[in-house]
Amino acid sequence: MFALLAAAAAAATVVPPAPPSQAEHSARGQRCAALAKRDPARAIDEARAWGIAGGGMAARQCLGIAQAAQEQWPAAAATFEGAAKDAQIGQSPMAVVLWMQAGNAALAGDEPARARAAFDKALSLPGLSNEMKGEVYLDRARAGVDVNDLPGAKADLAEATKLVPTDPLGWLLRANLARRMNDLPLAFSAIRQAAALSPSDPSIAYEAGNIAAASGNIADAKAAWTRAAQTAPESNAGKAAALALQSGEAPVKP
Repeated sequence: MFALLAAAAAAATVVPPAPPSQAEHSARGQRCAALAKRDPARAIDEARAWGIAGGGMAARQCLGIAQAAQEQWPAAAATFEGAAKDAQIGQSPMAVVLWMQAGNAALAGDEPARARAAFDKALSLPGLSNEMKGEVYLDRARAGVDVNDLPGAKADLAEATKLVPTDPLGWLLRANLARRMNDLPLAFSAIRQAAALSPSDPSIAYEAGNIAAASGNIADAKAAWTRAAQTAPESNAGKAAALALQSGEAPVKP
């Protein structure tokens, strides 16, 4: 009897382990994200086990990253969206990043309308730096092109290049879309900005050739395509430039 009472008293004094600190969550999240790159299947198991153990938003974020690494795009988008909604309800600063990740997963999974909705959620929340906001507008523009909202995409790219003027990709995409919309003055202006920021990029040289060809300047077009083909012959841009040199014109929809 006394032994049972002593055991009960000892059990009553057991202190439950303290919940993991934010630093511990962060460290485990970094390990899980690194595992997702090496072995996404194991990372999915790790993230689910972590979630059961109280990993919360960080565990769900890692699950989405691992699903994306396996190109399980709808599942990844759903994971990020669910976590983002809960983070938003809890007023967690993670909500912004989770909505951005949800949008990128949907975009990769060929669901541009779903992607734009996620990007809109991210843009509606506080906490985005100009650089992050510029990235969201750039990705939103890609989704806009995919849903055939070219004017909306054009406005998004204008905002992206205003917020992150040193990113050559934003200027390249703006030049490409302007050419497709037959706004050649803007296309020339944007591609010059892109080339000034990244003069050896074959994609920029290829697009410069396309814009020159669209304006009827075949000599300048061939010179730009030659630069692209010689700079990176095995790249997509280099191969496309080589084909353009053979045919004498750029594809209708590059």
